[in-house]
Amino acid sequence: MFDFHATLTQRFAALRSQAPFFSVRHVRRTHQHLSVRRNVAQPLALGLDEGVMITVRLAGVETYAATHDLSQRGLQAALECAEQLARQLAPHALLDLTEQPVSSACADYLSPHLDAAFPALGDALALLQSESAAVPRDERLVDWQASLGLETVEQIYLNTAGARIRQAQRFVYPGLSVTAYDGHDSQTRSLGGSNFGQQGGVEVIERCGLINAAPRIADQALQLIQAPNTPSGPRDLLLMPDQMSLQIHESIGHPLELDRILGDERNYAGTSFVKTADFGTLQYGSALLNVTFDPDIPEQLASYSHDDDASPASKHFLIRNGLLERPLGGALSQYRSGLPGVANSRACNWNRAPIDRMANLNIEAGDQSFEQLVAGIERGILMSTNRSWSIDDARNKFQFGCEWGRLIEDGQLKGVVKNPNYRAVSAQFWRNLCAVGNADTVEVLGTPNCGKGEPNQVVRVGHASPACVFNDVDVFGGDA
Repeated sequence: MFDFHATLTQRFAALRSQAPFFSVRHVRRTHQHLSVRRNVAQPLALGLDEGVMITVRLAGVETYAATHDLSQRGLQAALECAEQLARQLAPHALLDLTEQPVSSACADYLSPHLDAAFPALGDALALLQSESAAVPRDERLVDWQASLGLETVEQIYLNTAGARIRQAQRFVYPGLSVTAYDGHDSQTRSLGGSNFGQQGGVEVIERCGLINAAPRIADQALQLIQAPNTPSGPRDLLLMPDQMSLQIHESIGHPLELDRILGDERNYAGTSFVKTADFGTLQYGSALLNVTFDPDIPEQLASYSHDDDASPASKHFLIRNGLLERPLGGALSQYRSGLPGVANSRACNWNRAPIDRMANLNIEAGDQSFEQLVAGIERGILMSTNRSWSIDDARNKFQFGCEWGRLIEDGQLKGVVKNPNYRAVSAQFWRNLCAVGNADTVEVLGTPNCGKGEPNQVVRVGHASPACVFNDVDVFGGDA
């Protein structure tokens, strides 16, 4: 672990520059992906990637240069390239960063159980084959797949102010899906969709429920093809954590990214309905809505000690009792806007510059058990596991679809319905939040594939949430 640290430190000390400040961020990433489809092992995907990003601050301008040449000559060449860019850009700079503070922090951060061995490829494949073989024999079950992704990332950050941040993390992504077809309709049921990922080791596989899940998931797929279509019209909506994850991501996370609010994403991923003047004044949701940036849950995907600009990460409320307090903005966006923010300046790899990203964005637990949430609904529907999403470029109007639906009538769960969908406007939707589940309903979830930026960056994002109930939501089935 951190095998390159001593060499990098030595080469960093030997770099020569006229810049008053520069940094290096070394990243070494390995990944593997195993899958078994219809009892047949699929080709194994393996990857290794390593390089360095150099950041230079010169004449009040900050510039970047990346290289996979880790020799002394390669690092020096990248540093000189970044310096040259800074000199060229200085006459045209829109912002003087001379006085922006820099970090001198020293810290190590490790994923949980990083020192414990992870199952060998053969053992992991055997687990997936066993799970695939457990899918019942039924001619209506036409496709199924069990998968396991594993990613390890080692990162070392050094700068001329004396900072030394080392972070080593392991990310685990179990998956299982089954598709049923009856000659007229097909339905897919999965283990959390693409929303289950955590830091850690073999315990993540156990915690996600992958082991012995195939018969249950297959049975639910069969239930769906026999179920009636979801009825249309206004109903109370009970969203389970694996759908809340997507809801938080799209209608709170992206709208609160400060660089988007400042206009940086306008030509690519869009803007936000949130304005800088809204912080401290906008009632984003009901008084039950409490949203936090929280890097301190060890198993969550985006837990870390410092972001990629070496800012120390700590928990902050973004929305408290429904009131919007703080954006998702890293050090640069905070400097530009004068607003407080969080340590969420993140890059997807060594060849990308950090930008404002969601990290762990969570809804704090309420005080109602799952049974109490259901009992409080007279006419509603439970929805679980996202399968489709659409939202406008201001992250305001949205339409989401789920895999699994259950009717709720007079405080009781009733039959399964298929093709459950709902639509709303972000702020109005969150203001209709009327009940929040307690800690027993919370699940720690996340996604490995949140995309943003030009050139595009795909990063890991964590979302922990209880089950939640929303009043008077427009729901509809697949034929609406």
